[in-house]
Amino acid sequence: MIQKKVLSSSDESSEDEHVEELQDKQKLIQAKANKPTRTSVSAEVYGQFNKKGQYQAKKVNKSEDAIKRIKQRMSQAFMFSALDEHELAIVIDAMEEKKFKAGDFVIKQGDDGDVLYVVDQGQLDCFKVFKKGEPEKHLKVYQPGESFGELALLYNVPRAATIKAKTDAICFSLDRETFNHIVKDAAAKKREKYEEFLSKVELLKDMDPYERLQIADALKVEKFNKKDYIIRQGEQGNTFYFIQKGDCIATKTENGIEKEVYSYKVGDYFGELALIKHEPRAANIVAQSEVIVVYLDSDSFRRLIGPVDEILKRNMSRYEKYVKK
Repeated sequence: MIQKKVLSSSDESSEDEHVEELQDKQKLIQAKANKPTRTSVSAEVYGQFNKKGQYQAKKVNKSEDAIKRIKQRMSQAFMFSALDEHELAIVIDAMEEKKFKAGDFVIKQGDDGDVLYVVDQGQLDCFKVFKKGEPEKHLKVYQPGESFGELALLYNVPRAATIKAKTDAICFSLDRETFNHIVKDAAAKKREKYEEFLSKVELLKDMDPYERLQIADALKVEKFNKKDYIIRQGEQGNTFYFIQKGDCIATKTENGIEKEVYSYKVGDYFGELALIKHEPRAANIVAQSEVIVVYLDSDSFRRLIGPVDEILKRNMSRYEKYVKK
């Protein structure tokens, strides 16, 4: 029996912001602060522009059904994954249900923003004008469990895009004050915890810092004891792992005999073969000490690892020859 201790977990969901959009926000921050770009994005985002004052917890009356739905949607959103039970309760109390008809504008690019939204029901289109005078570009469709609008709260800048209800929709809104006092700090701690680690992972070293932070937001953590099987040969694969602590080996079972074919250390990654090739796991991965891994689920992997997809495919040859059937 494999013993696993889950240290933190959240289902996949996040605001899939365009990279140029994030870079625009950074430029605006620099203009306000009149200082050069920092390598640490989290330090810039969570710094002087969202200073705390006195906070009085907000409580919006809502039904038990609404509370249940909020909990479900928050469990899907990366942004809330670092909150403890007390912090979650405060955020749930502060959230307010908002209903929109198909065609309604929820936020408009250029407007001031004082709330973020978590989608509960329906679909919402995201549009952005990248250059004045050009037509707006459709970026994505937000689905239940996804969130949007936090950039205006993080950076104190106008709305970066327009969100319009594609169907009748219900969202839960969270005010700036609760976000700044509760969600922002917890998210910052999680980002800071993994920002340095991810910057040292060879695969990710050339990624934009913002792209690495999106990965940090999506990471889940799991602990394994010595000799635990992290993945097993022949199973369907839906996770991609980085080793944060400890050592692992890859083993291959042939004719009933299991033999070691590869080894892994801190900063190495595994699990990508099954996700890229859509095939069962080609080998076992076994912990050789106490091991802590951080991992992405398959949806997050495909959305966030895009910039290094070609590197992954190229690097598959490093051990694929050992695990061929």
